[in-house]
Amino acid sequence: MPDTQDLDPRKAAILEAVVTEYIGSAQPVGSHHVARAAGINVSSATIRSEMVALEREGYLSQPHTSAGRIPTDKGYRFFVDQLAEPGVLGPAQRQKVSRFFEQVHGEMEEMLERTSGLLSDLTSYASVVLPPGHESAPVRSVQVVGLGPRLALLVVVLADGAVEKRTMDLAEDVTDEVLAAASARLQAAAQSLPLGAASVSASSGDPAVDCVVALARAAMAEVAAEAHDRVFVGGPSRLASAFDAVETVRAVLSTLEQQLVVVSLLRDVLERGLSVAIGAEHGYEPLSSCAVVVAPVSVDGQNAGAVGLLGPTRMNYPQALAAARAVGERLGQRLGGSLDPAHGAPVPSGARRRAHGRG
Repeated sequence: MPDTQDLDPRKAAILEAVVTEYIGSAQPVGSHHVARAAGINVSSATIRSEMVALEREGYLSQPHTSAGRIPTDKGYRFFVDQLAEPGVLGPAQRQKVSRFFEQVHGEMEEMLERTSGLLSDLTSYASVVLPPGHESAPVRSVQVVGLGPRLALLVVVLADGAVEKRTMDLAEDVTDEVLAAASARLQAAAQSLPLGAASVSASSGDPAVDCVVALARAAMAEVAAEAHDRVFVGGPSRLASAFDAVETVRAVLSTLEQQLVVVSLLRDVLERGLSVAIGAEHGYEPLSSCAVVVAPVSVDGQNAGAVGLLGPTRMNYPQALAAARAVGERLGQRLGGSLDPAHGAPVPSGARRRAHGRG
C-alpha cells in the first residue's frame, strides 16, 4: 500500500471535504465550500491556512492562482485509505445486479461481455472484465463437426462453462466417419485434463484421422495460449464525458484496445495487494490521469479472473469499489454454478465470439 503520512483531524476533515466536493463538481474547491461541509467548525481564514498546508504537504494542488484547490494523487490515496466510508449499493442497484445474474444465459463470452456492460451501467465508468484463464480449465468434451468437404469446426466445452470453437481447414475431403473417429480419440485423450495438457501420441492407423487430430490439438493449444490476453470492455463511450482533455480520452481509448496491456495492468494491481491504483501508482504513463478499481473473481477460493473500472482520478471511489465487489462476487457465484453438473454445459451456437473490444 502506498505510504501516506498521518494528518491531524482538522486537516483530514478539510481534505475529505475537498475530495468529496471535487468528485461531485469537477471544479476547484474554495474555502467557502469547505466551510459548509459537515464537521468543519472553524473560520474560513483557518480553512485557507490549512489548505495551504495541505498543498505544501502534497495532498492538494492549486491549478490557478485565484482558484480553489483540487486533490492530488496523494490526497485521493489518503481519502481512499483513511477517510472514505465503505460504499454500499442502493436497493435498486442491488436488485439490478441480482436480476442480471439470475437471468443471464448463453455462452460464457456472451455473459462476460454483458457483465462488463452491467458494471459500466452501475457506475458510469468504463469497465473491464477478465475471464478465468482457460489454460488450466479441465476439458469436459471435444467434438469435430463437418462444415464442408474440407472445412471442420472444433468445439471444446470446458469445465468452467466456456465453449471454445475453431474452424479448421483440411487438406483433403474428409468423411463424417473420419471426423467421428477423430472426435473419439480427442475426447479420450483430453477429458478432465487441462486444455493445454492433452496428448495423443499413438497413431490410429488411419492417416486421415491422425491429420484431423493433429490439427485439432494445434487449435486447442491456440485457445489455451490466447486465454492470457482476453478482456471484455464495457462503456468506453462514457470516457468522453469523464475527462476534460480530448487527448486524454484518446489515450485511454487507445489503451483499452491493447488487450494485453489492460490484462497486465489489472493483474499487476491485484498482485500488489491493491483494490485501487490512482494516477501514477499503476505505472502506466498514458493512464496517469486515471484511477483503476479492481475486484478479484474467485470460484471455490480459486482465481477466476477479475472485474475492474477505469475512470478519472476524481471517480467516486466508495461507489466504484462497492459496484466492483458486488459484481465480482456475483460473477464468481455464477461461474461456480456453471461448474455444477446439474447446470449442464452451455450449448454451442454459431461461430466463436471474439472478446468485445479486441484490437
